[in-house]
Amino acid sequence: MGTGTVWTMKKIKHASIRDPRGMLTRRQAIGALVTPVLANAQPRKYRIIDSHVHVWKRDERYPWAKETTKPPEKDATPEMLLDLMRANDVERTVLIHVIYYRWDNSYAADVLKQYPEFFVGVARVNPESPAAPDDLSRLVEEQKFQGVRLSPADDATGDWIRGPLMPTLWKRCRELNVPMTILAGTTRIPDIAALAEKFPDLTVVIDHMADCPADQPQELRKLLALSRYPRVFVKISHTWSVSKRAYPYPDAQSQVKRLYDRFGPQRLMWGTDWPMAESKCPYAKALAVVRDEMSFLSEEDKRWLLGQTAERVWKFS
Repeated sequence: MGTGTVWTMKKIKHASIRDPRGMLTRRQAIGALVTPVLANAQPRKYRIIDSHVHVWKRDERYPWAKETTKPPEKDATPEMLLDLMRANDVERTVLIHVIYYRWDNSYAADVLKQYPEFFVGVARVNPESPAAPDDLSRLVEEQKFQGVRLSPADDATGDWIRGPLMPTLWKRCRELNVPMTILAGTTRIPDIAALAEKFPDLTVVIDHMADCPADQPQELRKLLALSRYPRVFVKISHTWSVSKRAYPYPDAQSQVKRLYDRFGPQRLMWGTDWPMAESKCPYAKALAVVRDEMSFLSEEDKRWLLGQTAERVWKFS
């Protein structure tokens, strides 16, 4: 079924169609609306899933964390995102809880509850709190999040990633059967490797190619070294950010090729980082750089990078 059909069906699903004499039945109405879409649809090559977006809303019901000194001036709502998904044939998306709310996952939780057919979510917990494992259990079991994201800074403030609280939190992730997602630069990759060594059966996702600058290719070796852990996955979601060149970011594509050669397509996944990327790389281009510009990818490779790898990591309805 083509994506146009999927979205049309969504609109019809909740429609109230009466059946007095002379009126269309529900079955007839669906057929009338869906058939033209099917007639014009192109065959689907693969299912597209965006593995990395953020949403937020300026609303007193969802206050910014006290640490947020420069809150965003514009909203980034799920409805705005859904419009972009429709326009670009993207079926599902992974919502990464945005740091502006810090450890309060309320807004993302409400979005997941409102749109469970389109989104899965990754939460945040305070990694320096002994209560973090129980907080994660609550978020997963009660609010249906599928994982947690940690962001250790490169400087001493991020040294908690080496601290005594980490093994308990990583163990709880494993017990809950949800992935551990890491936003960190390449200087923290050895710390992540040490934890991956302790928890080899835990799925670990490295965001944004560890933000390795394209003009420092030697730094990518640290990330490449994680390929020895079969449960480690990498998002190739920051080509626009790490590149020193204009679209289609040939220097960043070279980094993706190195990751592809080491990890294989089944452990790499695409993502937009919407709306953070919008000023430099609009949503459609963030998709096109993988789908249309990476000539080293076969159609089968794209099927993995653009959707199926994400389905290995998260459970989509």
